[in-house]
Amino acid sequence: MKLILKGNPLSTQSIYRYTCIGKFARFYMAKTGKKLKELYQTEIKNQYKGKILSGDCDMEMTLFFKDKRRRDVDNYNKLVLDSLEGIVLEDDCQIQRLKITKDYSAENPRIELEIKGSAKEGLKELKE
Repeated sequence: MKLILKGNPLSTQSIYRYTCIGKFARFYMAKTGKKLKELYQTEIKNQYKGKILSGDCDMEMTLFFKDKRRRDVDNYNKLVLDSLEGIVLEDDCQIQRLKITKDYSAENPRIELEIKGSAKEGLKELKE
């Protein structure tokens, strides 16, 4: 199954924030992140009409950036994986293997996801 999320990928640092309340740090999603998550969920719902998968799966994620600035590839997956929950996956803990690739497309920045079943249950559901 392949899904495409449009737009230049944003890093976790631009989506999530920390604040301190007394001695305790609090982690929360900024307004930018909430809007982007809603956009991703809408795009996912428009592309995926199947049942929510309950089995283990593997995922390949390709990040297409507008430009070739230096970026850490591991800062871009959290919001995408969270956006799949309740639409494609029960929970992102079902992902057993995640391959992330960085690429470039000035004209069409996006995130491409390919989800594959790694367990029998996941394979069966992906074929339906």
